[in-house]
Amino acid sequence: MDDLRDWLRERWGLVALGLAAIGLGFGWWQGRPVGQPAGILAPEEPLQTIAEPAAPWTFRNHRITPLARFELRARVLGVERYRLDRAAELSPVDFALGWGPMSDSRLLQDISVTQRDRWYFWSAANLSIPPSEVAAHSANMHLIPANASVERRLLAARPGQLVTIRGQLVRADGQDGWHWISSLTRTDTGDGSCEVVWVETVGIADR
Repeated sequence: MDDLRDWLRERWGLVALGLAAIGLGFGWWQGRPVGQPAGILAPEEPLQTIAEPAAPWTFRNHRITPLARFELRARVLGVERYRLDRAAELSPVDFALGWGPMSDSRLLQDISVTQRDRWYFWSAANLSIPPSEVAAHSANMHLIPANASVERRLLAARPGQLVTIRGQLVRADGQDGWHWISSLTRTDTGDGSCEVVWVETVGIADR
């Protein structure tokens, strides 16, 4: 009987290891980058306009205050999902996004992009444009999906894809005093420079 238990334990261990490997492989396949040809794929600057007068609303026990209407088409440089930090109650995912020269594969092949702790970092051994142009044409954006359908689409996005986002830049205030305020310019850097986006509609495409 002991030999049978040992045999079953060994076999179940192998099955669990195989399932874990399959899960990791599937996760990589789902999140694999999309290759793009050379050339600027998202030439337009993000569009920001004055918010129409609107009362704040409540979302997941937070007060959401609109600051500006916002729309952009950009290349996804990175996707980072969050589940455990304070902001994850509102925003399950951040996108690092690039437009203008930062949507061009010729430039991006020399740039390394990483994300962590709600920040976006880039580095390059050789850079053909000034660093200020990188900052002005890319951003890390905290995305608050307005509904479950938008959330599913955001969580399915992959680096290299082109995304069109329409919604609002917002301020979020929690009942515990926590707050999150969107940047209202694309040229700032450092703490407070990320956009907090209430995403009303999203389109994602490989080309």
